[in-house]
Amino acid sequence: MKRLIAALTMIAVVGGFAALYAQTGKIGVINSQDVLEKSVEGKKVIARIQEKDKQYQASITKLDDDIRQLQTKLNTQRLTLTEEAAAQATADLEKKTTDRKRMAEDAYAGMQELTTRLFKRVQDELIPIVEALGKERGFDLIFDLQKSGAAYVSPAIDMTAELIKRYDAIKAVPSK
Repeated sequence: MKRLIAALTMIAVVGGFAALYAQTGKIGVINSQDVLEKSVEGKKVIARIQEKDKQYQASITKLDDDIRQLQTKLNTQRLTLTEEAAAQATADLEKKTTDRKRMAEDAYAGMQELTTRLFKRVQDELIPIVEALGKERGFDLIFDLQKSGAAYVSPAIDMTAELIKRYDAIKAVPSK
């Protein structure tokens, strides 16, 4: 019984894809990850994100160093520090630890916002190019391989290289 249900489900799925293909006609694909990694503008976006991440990491590392120094001071001088000095060092340590936590949270949020904004800009710039390529090649439907889950794609329907070429050409033209 389970095999029969599985077989009927498989037939329905295959039939659904066949019906979809019959209705849509030609299908094309792009690989947005390749566009991001191989286009000039995509490389700039990635470099900008990496640079901002380095800046955040440097700031966090500096706070980590300050925290370690305060911990070392507190541990090594605990017996010689006055009660007031020990309390102050402990308060300083807690403040630095809180500052570090907030900085890490702000860095994460900043990176998320920057990444989303830059990727959206690239995506918005690519959509008209994808649409034009689709019309030129007579595609009725274009999938992004990064989001489709496709296991195999014929190179004949892959427009990624042409998309990168056109995107680079458009971005190379100076803005007015």
